[in-house]
Amino acid sequence: MKTFDVIAAALVIIGALNWGLAGVFHLDLVATFFGMKFGETSALSSVVYSLVALSGLYQALTWKSIQRRWYSDAATARA
Repeated sequence: MKTFDVIAAALVIIGALNWGLAGVFHLDLVATFFGMKFGETSALSSVVYSLVALSGLYQALTWKSIQRRWYSDAATARA
């Protein structure tokens, strides 16, 4: 499950950076990546936005259990 946590965290970071760039520079990285203008969407970009949203929801709902799991893994690795 740790791999899934890392993927979800990476998608949340990508989403946060995209929102920051959209707010400050009016630049949408996802749209740019798919060759579209700011605010345009396609089926593929909608999938990316949906995955980012689901990752954020997953992170929010499982935050405490993720922390406990990571800290227990770190303690086990040190022992």
